[in-house]
Amino acid sequence: MAEHLASIFGTEKDKVHCSFYHKIGSCRHGDRCSRRHVKPTYSQTILVSNMYKNPSLKPDCTLSDDEIQQGFEDFYEDMFLELAKYGEIEELKICDNVGDHLLGNVYAKYHREDDAQKAVDSLNNRYYAGLPVWAELSPVTDFREACCRQYDSSECNRGGYCNFMHIRKPARSIVRDLFEGQELTLREMRRIERERRRQREASSYSRRSPRSGSHTPSPVRSPRNRRRSQSPSRY
Repeated sequence: MAEHLASIFGTEKDKVHCSFYHKIGSCRHGDRCSRRHVKPTYSQTILVSNMYKNPSLKPDCTLSDDEIQQGFEDFYEDMFLELAKYGEIEELKICDNVGDHLLGNVYAKYHREDDAQKAVDSLNNRYYAGLPVWAELSPVTDFREACCRQYDSSECNRGGYCNFMHIRKPARSIVRDLFEGQELTLREMRRIERERRRQREASSYSRRSPRSGSHTPSPVRSPRNRRRSQSPSRY
């Protein structure tokens, strides 16, 4: 029985837990949903609700499609750089749905669960564009299940009110540059941490060794003597 319940958890066959909340971290019924929304106590993924304000949804919008896309790409870069302060990002998704429960939602999946928790704790004390930020851990683990499969081919007949994620995409070059910049930064941080560890170990060894001994520990190599990356950090 327990194995059966575990196998159907979060699926349409589960009559207790909401399958939509389990898949996309949000539900159009909200607190009125007849099924349970089990909020995770730990997760790699965070949800920042209603962050992206698509200007095309305003009745008086006069911006061109190119201007709207440029504004979105600026927002995507801002979000990536801010969220990357808390840890290594594996995926960043921004919804283009118009339904209230998905409107402007930002999902970030971190490499480590501790970093996701750190991001949530910090973001809930922040403001963006004069509005308070609301972040929480999300049960989403596989964006392939959460995203609308017809959206990319423009075949979704529900449009922006679809119950699955319609992900708005920035230019591939922007995504590539951001993730490459993150990798360079992480590589440099690991290099600095290795140098610090070697310095601590050398210092500890020097204190333990007798002053009159014949063995002299090798000096710690200066970081300036090591090969540095030529590409600047994007942080």
